[in-house]
Amino acid sequence: MSSENSQTKWGQFLPLISVFFFWGFVAASNDILIPVFKKAFDLTQGESQLVSLAFYVAYTVGSILYMLVSWLIKEDLTNKIGYKNGLALGLTISAIGTLLFYPAANTGSFPLMLSGLFIVGLGFSLQQTVANPLAIALGTVQTASQRLTLAGGINNFGTTIGPLIVSFAIFGATAAESTDVSVESVKGPYLILGLAFLIVAVILKFSSLPDKPAIAEVSAADALTEKKSALHYPQLVMGMIAIFLYVGVEVATASNLPAYMEKDLGFKLQDIAPYVSLYWASLMVGRWTGAVEAFNLKAGMQKIFKFLAPYIAFGVFLMVNAIAKHDLTPFYVYGFVILILIAADIASKGNPARMLLIFSVLGIAALLTGMSTSGMTSVYAFTSVGLFCSTLWPCIFTLAVSGLGNKTSQGSNFLIMMIMGGGIISWLQGFIADETTIQASYIVGVGCFAYLAFYAWKVSGILKKQGINFDTKISGGH
Repeated sequence: MSSENSQTKWGQFLPLISVFFFWGFVAASNDILIPVFKKAFDLTQGESQLVSLAFYVAYTVGSILYMLVSWLIKEDLTNKIGYKNGLALGLTISAIGTLLFYPAANTGSFPLMLSGLFIVGLGFSLQQTVANPLAIALGTVQTASQRLTLAGGINNFGTTIGPLIVSFAIFGATAAESTDVSVESVKGPYLILGLAFLIVAVILKFSSLPDKPAIAEVSAADALTEKKSALHYPQLVMGMIAIFLYVGVEVATASNLPAYMEKDLGFKLQDIAPYVSLYWASLMVGRWTGAVEAFNLKAGMQKIFKFLAPYIAFGVFLMVNAIAKHDLTPFYVYGFVILILIAADIASKGNPARMLLIFSVLGIAALLTGMSTSGMTSVYAFTSVGLFCSTLWPCIFTLAVSGLGNKTSQGSNFLIMMIMGGGIISWLQGFIADETTIQASYIVGVGCFAYLAFYAWKVSGILKKQGINFDTKISGGH
């Protein structure tokens, strides 16, 4: 593969990844809102997870609305209005959602808060539908998964600083002794966020991003075997379940962590944010590691950066927390946990199915460790789930749409629809936590990872029957 052919269009790609940052910032900030709303509105753990449910179900509703509008106008919506307009419209819808936080906070209305989050999620759904295939199109298909991984790394920079900034905005510069939280304290940061959405919408509208990027032509072989619907491909149908469960375990692990640390370990609510930030920083660590190949480095430099990238990302987490004046001492030991990630990444040899299998098994091990231990050992075990979730999105996405030909965009929309798993699995775990214990409820995540490991094993055989072998592809391309 020549460097010219593998070149990513950085001038267009860099403005695009700003929306990936916002998705992460808001999603992780929800983990701070959950315990705040739980106290302010006197909710059970299950009821508090309605925050995640409202936000993530919006992705599914948004995808259905997208398909409905496309059917009514008899043309794909994005192709009709253009990619830049699609991103700008999605950001504007999200900005409208943030405006609802003002009347919701003034009236103390939990349903109105949920409505605001739902509308923010609707906007994100449209942005996801446009941005993921656009990221794939801004370069060759051989480096597509690496671009998605890199975009995911920027997403997780947002998830790392989101909880810290929102926590600072709600609780102030110093940890107050009182645990009483006014729900009115949330409206300020979300109104500022809405303004940021609108500013970025204008910037993207006038950026160099293509309105209708060139999509790879379907090969003659693909045309002969192409099916009438993307849903006729087993790798996609099984992949939809995988995305549902992957987003579910990723979100549920983090969104139930604050309640576990507060209720079972005695942490103060305002002291939990750095650990939520560590969880999402773990995804950034893994994604920065996986994104190294997107830069077309020489083999020797690539190996060096496979070791450097995760610790640079971890350094970003430490720096942000140092600026926030948090004690960094509890986090240094986490540097040794990162070595497990590096070893797993090397063992996968870039094969998405092998990586999905290895990381899913490690995710199961991390959750079982967290469930069977106590104190900080359990906290580090639960946060390390972020490391093992880090590259699963591009792995599943790549495996699920492989071989779909010109049904790829349709398949992508179906996958984005399944992001609702983040809300449903979180609610399910919260419900089980109310019936048992929060620590025991993490068995839900174990089940999610078990299916992901099964999918990794099964899909390899499915794709090989269709003539797709990622080992051959990778050895020839890299």
